Amino acid sequence: MTTTLITGANKGLGLETARRLLAAGHTVHAGVRDLTTGTEVEALGAHLVQLDVTDQASVDAALASLPELDVLVNNAGVFGAHLFDDLSPDAVREVLDTNVVGIVRVTQAALPLLARSARPVVVNVASGVGWPRYLRDPVRDEHHVLSVPYAASKAAVVTLTVQYARNLPRFRVNASDPGYTATDLNHHSGHQTVTEGTDATVALALVAADGPTGEFHDRHGRIEY
Repeated sequence: MTTTLITGANKGLGLETARRLLAAGHTVHAGVRDLTTGTEVEALGAHLVQLDVTDQASVDAALASLPELDVLVNNAGVFGAHLFDDLSPDAVREVLDTNVVGIVRVTQAALPLLARSARPVVVNVASGVGWPRYLRDPVRDEHHVLSVPYAASKAAVVTLTVQYARNLPRFRVNASDPGYTATDLNHHSGHQTVTEGTDATVALALVAADGPTGEFHDRHGRIEY
């Protein structure tokens, strides 16, 4: 049995990832900041775990409660300041603390458990908004996003994924791009369903022991660097 932890699993992409991995036979632990918001994912069969990626004590307690771990999906994220007029150091710090430092907090705490797995896997949910080539291409959805903190944070996620993969050669560590998916993050304006938006994340969570690592994938496959 494969044991999986998903952060931010109470709604949107996290909830759909939990549903699909449960259907694939995984035992899923659903990390949520507030346990009262986790009724939907719990009803699917997931085990609720209180987990706030910005709180080290919460992260440590969540990982200590797990008996084993094979797959970690770092899904939790925030958009933060959208308009340039709202940009401030604090606004950037808040987004980075969740989207980047939060991944490091959870991953570092999870490493001892993952190291015991025969097939340790980490999937970091990034975004094409963090891909400079996409931001500069007027035909891409990402071109219309002007937010500084979110784009910077997702670019960092891709890079830290590459570096984790290089440092953990036995692990499969990859980043996924959900694409423009209808979620609360974009007020459900995205043209993709959550199923389409989780295609890459689920595929990377199910990757074989000799599968890719240090790569960035969308639902169509590898995104070339």
